[in-house]
Amino acid sequence: MQVSKPKKISSNLEYIKRNYILYLLIAPAIILTIIFKYIPIYGALIAFKDYSPIRGIMGSEWVGFKHFTDFLTSPNFLQILVSTIKLSSFELLIGFPIPIILALMLNQLRKSGVKKNIQLVLYAPHFISVVVISGMVFLFLSPVGPINAILGIFTDKPISFMSDPDYFRSIYIWSGVWQGAGWASIIYVAALANVDPQLHEAATLDGASLLQRIWHIDLPTLKPVMAVLFILAAGGIMGIGFEKAYLLQTSMNIPSSEIIATYVYKQGLLAGDYSFATAVGLFNAVVNVILLVFVNQVVKKLNEGEGLI
Repeated sequence: MQVSKPKKISSNLEYIKRNYILYLLIAPAIILTIIFKYIPIYGALIAFKDYSPIRGIMGSEWVGFKHFTDFLTSPNFLQILVSTIKLSSFELLIGFPIPIILALMLNQLRKSGVKKNIQLVLYAPHFISVVVISGMVFLFLSPVGPINAILGIFTDKPISFMSDPDYFRSIYIWSGVWQGAGWASIIYVAALANVDPQLHEAATLDGASLLQRIWHIDLPTLKPVMAVLFILAAGGIMGIGFEKAYLLQTSMNIPSSEIIATYVYKQGLLAGDYSFATAVGLFNAVVNVILLVFVNQVVKKLNEGEGLI
């Protein structure tokens, strides 16, 4: 029997009235989300207008998809797009499995004191500022830095790591892995804590090796968590971080370091072309949404219908 719409509304209002304390608790989060996430979407209109700060958004001339066309036909489009996709894809492929491997290794440690000390060392880089990390990278990889001092034993000429575009992606990705892999492993360590120790004991008695126990017990436990985190990571593949890419950027490594995020910053805030920068950012966001939906559908097919959305 289908409940009529007025009765359903009345029932919902009655439920809210009974549990109004719970709704008051989440009200600040909802208000902040609306103010800082939904209201700014109004500014996306700038991408379709020839925006002038003096005339405002509504007073500026409507130009439709002109700025999108300018970006898609610009000589820098393919270079920036390929650089963004390469950098984010390599970061995903290399950076995603490492926290899982760390969690599996930490899960095998039985002495709690040793485990806590190792976790402290692994988590510590996460709390270092990106600015400090970038400064450390420049310091260690400079022509007179410690890395070149060690390489000087084998070669006579120092390597200009930060000036060579071929080294930029490796530097960006591995410095990110060092900084974030330990912290990212926390959720996997927490998931492995729910594994019943008796399963491992039974598997050991049956003659299962360590790798067999990890494959048949630990990984199936992590599978749902891995699926959700992979979808989120793949969905944000075009939203690679701006800060470190910009801080590690030099005039010599531009072919590899110039990505959509840094391009938007330069065009919008430095050059003052707000409409064009907004159009590029909106294009980036649309591609992110498409990737999120696509990857979610792929993961659902591979994960027995379980996905993020």
